[in-house]
Amino acid sequence: MIIMKTMEEIEKMRAAGKILAECHRQIAQMIKPGITTWEIDQFAEKFILSQGATPEQKGYHGYPYATCASVNDVICHGFPKHEELKDGDIVTIDMVVNLNGWLADSAWSYGVGTISEQADKLLATTKESLFKGIEQAVAGNRIGDVAHAIQVYAESNGYSVVRDFIGHGIGSEMHEAPEVPHYGPAGKGPRIKEGMVFTIEPMLNTGSYRTKVDADGWTARTIDGSLSAQYEHTLAVTPQGTIILTEL
Repeated sequence: MIIMKTMEEIEKMRAAGKILAECHRQIAQMIKPGITTWEIDQFAEKFILSQGATPEQKGYHGYPYATCASVNDVICHGFPKHEELKDGDIVTIDMVVNLNGWLADSAWSYGVGTISEQADKLLATTKESLFKGIEQAVAGNRIGDVAHAIQVYAESNGYSVVRDFIGHGIGSEMHEAPEVPHYGPAGKGPRIKEGMVFTIEPMLNTGSYRTKVDADGWTARTIDGSLSAQYEHTLAVTPQGTIILTEL
């Protein structure tokens, strides 16, 4: 069942989203060769707590960190590590903020130092694919319209769209209905209505869309070692239109 949100509840989620967005803004200034994803994770946790919020991912099904940090061929759910990021790496930082029981979820991919033309195009296309999906996330459309717009844009630029991980409804729980895939035919899936809040979070690969999971049970990688990037926002469908809750 899709849980509709009141405008008051959406405003509470927006407040969580602004904390999350500011955390990403500061992380963007930290990303450089030599920093570790462990240091980024420690910063994010301290920052979120300093704002009177909590990192919702920490402890979720036993996940031990405040962020997911996914480097190069890691698609999502990568563990923060003490290994230094190198010039040319790409890294996705994903986190969920809980402010007074209401959640916001957002992931951004960053280039480390000077990245290759291939990596730069992947980041740009993945980010734009998110916004192609957001354009379709309006009352009256269907979830499949969002998915189809992302897939068409990504594949027209030569990238594959990950199937195994998708967007989701969100509110007082991290994962609610509806499921929001990033591939598939238009005109399918639940009708988008005012009061719905959900994430769109496309993951694009330079190679195959297929995935494999490390022995830790969390870290998901491209099956062929190709690069992967992800961008994610939390959206609310309101009488005034669809708004992004996870931006400043």
